[in-house]
Amino acid sequence: QVQLVESGGGLVQPGGSLRLSCTASGFMFSSSTMSWHRQAPGKERELVASISRGGAITNYADAVKGRFTISRDNGKNTVYLQMNSLKPEDTAVYYCNSHLTDDWGQGTQVTVSS
Repeated sequence: QVQLVESGGGLVQPGGSLRLSCTASGFMFSSSTMSWHRQAPGKERELVASISRGGAITNYADAVKGRFTISRDNGKNTVYLQMNSLKPEDTAVYYCNSHLTDDWGQGTQVTVSS
């Protein structure tokens, strides 16, 4: 069965950084575009970033451009989201998604607060 497990969330002050990880199993990770999404309380889930199979092509939501970086290590079946210059509005549960299988992880909470 497909499994995606996110980790790395936590509490950080505005301007701080976090690095999220999503480790995948149960499918050919290197064959799948991967993405990060987030959902804040009372808001719809939104796409944050995506990355192509080999990692050469990345896309970002306007709200995170220049601050977040998505990357992947196909040897580790892991996709990362480096989050810098965090803002309170980045507070959300962050989810990993496999485009090949349309599966989701359980999410990891990111809270940006002073």
